[in-house]
Amino acid sequence: MCFGAALACVFAVAAGAADLTARDVTEALFSTPRGPSLDLSGKDLSELDLAGLDFKGARLAGADLFGADLTGAHLAASDLRRARLDRATITGAEFSSANLEGATLLRPTVFTSLEVDNYQARREAPRFAGTRMAGAHVTGWLDRTDFRWADLTGATFGAREAKNHVQLAVRASMVGADFSEATLKDASLVGATLVFARFIGADLRGTDLRGADLSKANFSGADLAGADVTDANLDEADFTGARGFAEMKGLALAHNLERALAPR
Repeated sequence: MCFGAALACVFAVAAGAADLTARDVTEALFSTPRGPSLDLSGKDLSELDLAGLDFKGARLAGADLFGADLTGAHLAASDLRRARLDRATITGAEFSSANLEGATLLRPTVFTSLEVDNYQARREAPRFAGTRMAGAHVTGWLDRTDFRWADLTGATFGAREAKNHVQLAVRASMVGADFSEATLKDASLVGATLVFARFIGADLRGTDLRGADLSKANFSGADLAGADVTDANLDEADFTGARGFAEMKGLALAHNLERALAPR
């Protein structure tokens, strides 16, 4: 028996194995008090079924969660800096107030079907409210996701630039996503689908929105100084009370600007 030292015992059993098992992780979590005391930093947790687990604010910095099933998992306040969540299933997962600085979420599975209505999208979308995601790289389908108050400074949604040109093979879809009061300073959302997205009061200074679909997006009260909207679709976007509008880049090359500025 190893009460009071569950993590040490689990890792001792797993020593020499290429990966921890889902049972190892589950037993460690159940035996560990809430807080950052459980240290899974750098562990290979790829492809594990971790659905529904409460990680209790565990340390997962640099962990490999490629293809892991995190459906309904509670990762709020966890340390996921530089973690790899590519191809992970994050349906209904809670990441609020977690630290995902420098993490990657490339093409995660979010929805349980290809036919998603508004109710299902809001129920199944993961939550990143108040999350620190500076420098993170995200691609895929994250419609209706909650990014309110998140720090997305320098984050990339979609393909990154390579050799002085932008590769758009992998885009990000965030239809109806909520970025209200979020910080997106110097972030890249090139070619992203952001129809009906909410940027109310958000910091979008220097944000790269080239080629993005911003139809009916709400920028009320946002700071847009230096944001680049070259080739972006601004059809019926709402800029009421937005700051830095005159300092935006590419306005003359944006599509449907006149419809965005039409009296409401």
